[in-house]
Amino acid sequence: MSTESSGVIEDAGPAGRTESAVSFDDVAVRTEQGLPECVSPALYNADLAPTKRAGRRWSAYNIFTLWANDVHSLGNYAFAIGLFALGLGGWQILLALGLGGLFLFLLLNLSGFMGEKTGVPFPVMSRISFGIRGAQIPALIRGAVAIAWFGIQTFLASVVLRILIVALIPSAQNLDANSFLGLSTLGWISFVSLWVIQLVIVSYGMEMIRRYEAFAGPVILITMIALAVWMLSQADWTIAWTTPDSLTGGEMWAKIVGGASLWVAIYGTFVLNFCDFTRNAKSKGSIVRGNFFGIPLNMLLFGGIVITLAGAQFRIDGRVIESPADIVQAVPNTFLLVLACLALLILTVAVNMMANFVAPIYALSNLFPKTLNFQRAALVSAVIGLVILPWNLYNSPAVINYFLGGLGALLGPLFGIVMADYWLVRRSRVNVPELFTEDPDGAYHYRGGVNPRAVIALIPTAAFALVLAFVPAFEVVSEYSWFIGAAVGAIVYLLVADRKGPFADVSGEAIAVASTH
Repeated sequence: MSTESSGVIEDAGPAGRTESAVSFDDVAVRTEQGLPECVSPALYNADLAPTKRAGRRWSAYNIFTLWANDVHSLGNYAFAIGLFALGLGGWQILLALGLGGLFLFLLLNLSGFMGEKTGVPFPVMSRISFGIRGAQIPALIRGAVAIAWFGIQTFLASVVLRILIVALIPSAQNLDANSFLGLSTLGWISFVSLWVIQLVIVSYGMEMIRRYEAFAGPVILITMIALAVWMLSQADWTIAWTTPDSLTGGEMWAKIVGGASLWVAIYGTFVLNFCDFTRNAKSKGSIVRGNFFGIPLNMLLFGGIVITLAGAQFRIDGRVIESPADIVQAVPNTFLLVLACLALLILTVAVNMMANFVAPIYALSNLFPKTLNFQRAALVSAVIGLVILPWNLYNSPAVINYFLGGLGALLGPLFGIVMADYWLVRRSRVNVPELFTEDPDGAYHYRGGVNPRAVIALIPTAAFALVLAFVPAFEVVSEYSWFIGAAVGAIVYLLVADRKGPFADVSGEAIAVASTH
């Protein structure tokens, strides 16, 4: 039976439950776009829809190459070399990275399995715990952090491109002497060139990103190993395993554990939205194998390269470098300098797309699913990343520490809430089709589309995380703020969560799309 009133159609199910409540406009949009009858156009499009199991292409190798690129990012090298400067020796750095790698391996498997089972990206996954409307909160927080870092990482890559251009065309140095909105002419040429390259790659969708990551992974590993061997040869095949200011005793162990915790915090953003990629994974086994070789083992290789680069440079002149870019700049052979710069550019683009471009694309598509598909959301994200003039953000400690640092501090509690709801409350039982319905009786409608229990859990734990991040009195535990925030978020949510259920486990295959969209 159906009734019509004020432009709304309602269909009653056999038990009297309202199966759908949609406007004539929604019906028209659904018909025009060929959407399944049970979904709302305000919640569903081809990019947000679950992926079909048949035809998923992300293998263990593809998962591995994500980490082969991301682990060897310039930012990570700067962090790990910083441990050397802070007084940790070779084996202590390896231990810190190894501990961090084991923690990440476990966390990423938990997050990755969610994507493999449901086939949906992070903004849709957030609807499970926060509601079909409340999911905008975690999605936009994650997207805002990512879009700022997309611009910043593009700027950092453009610095490498400037070095490359001057090495090939020395007269281009003349274009680096002026300034417009904080960048020289050469700086603008470099930044916009990389901005366009990334936009073109992403415009072809997740399948092109998969192919690019698969190409970039071996290039980065070979380049960084070659750079380490070259530095070792420059230091007469010996390195300094420690500095004169090396730590010992309890202070050393505290720094090792703190370094491992900070290493996990660096990946706090990626742990949250790893399902954006694993929704295309062939199996749980692919995720486990890819994570194992890409995280613990790859991080030990990364640690060996860090120790070699930093220790060799310290052996040569007693100087602690800040980044591999410092070494690349000193390469005396122009041909080798060009190859090294190209490899660093390939690396930075790979890291930027996986860590900072995909997340805001899905967040914006989730916000405006009727108008923004993957390509349009990519363009909007890229434009925002340009107009914020990210080099000025990077050069402002206040912006980095308080704005981006503040948003980053919220990711721990968000992770705790989402994971506790999925694994502990629901025991991974999800009704995937109902993630895309505005039916007031839907499993994830809650109150007006928002789960007040998740919001109640988030507000105090977010405030607590911000206090840990910014109040000097808590500086002693600041290294562990992500873990503390995640744990407190999970505990508070478990205290207020509705455990009654019933929690139905329904596949999304009926409304799924091909994973190569």
